[in-house]
Amino acid sequence: WGVGALGVMLTVTAAWSGSAALQRQQLREGQLQRAQQRVLAATQGPAPAPQTPIAPAQAAAVNAAILQLNLPWRDVQDALASATPPGIALLALEPDARKRVLKITAETTGSDSMVAYIAQLKQQELFGTRVQLLRHEINALDPNKPLRFQLEAHWGAP
Repeated sequence: WGVGALGVMLTVTAAWSGSAALQRQQLREGQLQRAQQRVLAATQGPAPAPQTPIAPAQAAAVNAAILQLNLPWRDVQDALASATPPGIALLALEPDARKRVLKITAETTGSDSMVAYIAQLKQQELFGTRVQLLRHEINALDPNKPLRFQLEAHWGAP
C-alpha cells in the first residue's frame, strides 16, 4: 500500500503542478495577445470616421457660410479707410462672397465728392478699376440735400 499511496500522491502533485503551469502559460499568452493588439492599434492610427451623407442644400449652405467667413475683411477695411475722406459717410457695406463684390451705400454733400471718392476707390489695389456707380439720388426733403449713392467694388481676380 505504501508504494501505491506514494504513486497516487506523486501523480496528484504532478497533475496539480502541470495544471498550474498550464494556467500560467495561458495567462502569459493572453497578456502577449493583448499587448500585440495594442501595438497593432497604435500603428494603424485612429479608425476612419464613418461617412454620413450630406444633403446638397446643406452642403451649399455650409459652403456659402465658409465663403462669407473667409472674406478679406482686413483688406477691405484698409482699402476703405485709406480711400474714404471725411466728407463721405458710409451707410452700408453689403459683401457678396460668391461674386466677390462689395456693395457700398454712402452719402456726401455733392457730386464732385462722390466722383472723387469713386476715383479714390479705383486707386486701391484691392479693387483696382472694378468700381462702378450703381445709382445716386438727392434727398430733397433734407435741408442739407445730401447725395446718397450706391456703388459696387469687385475684389480678387477679375
